Amino acid sequence: MYKITTYNKISEKGLSLFDPNNYTLTADDLTDADGVVLRSFKMNDLELPESLNAIARAGAGYNNIPVDRCSEQGIVVFNTPGANANGVKELTLLSLLLSSRKVVDGIKWVNSLEGDVEKLVEKGKSQFEGPEIEGKTLGVVGLGAIGVLVANLGIKLGMRVIGYDPYLSVQKALGLSWDVKYSTSLDSLFAEADYVSLHIPLMDKTKGFMDDEKISKMKKGARLINMSRGGLVNDSAILKALKEERVSTFVTDFPTNDLINQDGVICIPHLGASTPESEENCATMAVEQLMDYLENGNITNSVNFPDCYLDRMVNTQRIVVLNKNVPNMISSLTSVFSQYNINITAMVNKSKGNCAYNIIDIETEQDSKKIIEDIKKIEGIIKVRTVY
Repeated sequence: MYKITTYNKISEKGLSLFDPNNYTLTADDLTDADGVVLRSFKMNDLELPESLNAIARAGAGYNNIPVDRCSEQGIVVFNTPGANANGVKELTLLSLLLSSRKVVDGIKWVNSLEGDVEKLVEKGKSQFEGPEIEGKTLGVVGLGAIGVLVANLGIKLGMRVIGYDPYLSVQKALGLSWDVKYSTSLDSLFAEADYVSLHIPLMDKTKGFMDDEKISKMKKGARLINMSRGGLVNDSAILKALKEERVSTFVTDFPTNDLINQDGVICIPHLGASTPESEENCATMAVEQLMDYLENGNITNSVNFPDCYLDRMVNTQRIVVLNKNVPNMISSLTSVFSQYNINITAMVNKSKGNCAYNIIDIETEQDSKKIIEDIKKIEGIIKVRTVY
């Protein structure tokens, strides 16, 4: 029986996938938990129990999870890239339009009118004139699940689209419209784009990504959209650019004290994934990935350990090993099984950064406890468990 702890409100469509014969669910209690499903709850300061094997984030961002500590303790952290992609894509479309047409300012103004509203509207509406997006150039920075959808949407809207992503995967490239111009130069994209839309993760190296230097390279009068992550755009840099009229509008899904009530800034209250469809998709993907790891040892969409998959075979035991990515680990592992005269029927070894992962199927009726204890003695081993 696996114990799963939930934080935040998780869609019932996802939670219903847990078989009550194999799983017990509890809220906000990590004691003896095997797995966690959460959304934005901050786990950074929580003590993580030895029993914990995996954390599944129902969403793409994971800065609310202590990933480094999880890696050290052999806890696999999952996220759900692409599950909320359509919701964010649609909000990006809305942001493109709002950045151009001054609808937000117009609504505020019209609701403040007194007297003959119809006459006042006709007299004052010209102050809210804004350009159409058709025929303009859209620069998409980051061509992951959401970025590709936004780039393709731009083409359908009659825009010229330039995409930039130095880590573009083959899978995502295949989904990108042939009409999207791929640029290897961020400076070139900034110089040409009338609209720049950010779709990159927030990491140490991307914090404050849009700073004074990068913003200064944007086309004069361009519009900047951030539906990705708070912290990617330096507040003081974008406010300075707006004041100097080098940037026309900044639309963000991540308001801060400095950004609210500022001319040229449209703050949306973090609504990118706030659709019932996105919440259901994220919860379903998170739960399925968590279950597959606990029950089969397979890893899909982990942020700290490599993706790794091996079909289950009958009449075998499965042992999974999480270790530091160091030399001679495979030979050290196989030597343990050789000592017990045990045949390895299938084995997969993958690495990701400083972490590595092994799925090992063996032919034996022996109790694997002694084998696991010997594996734990190998230098560089983080965690070992039998997958029943």
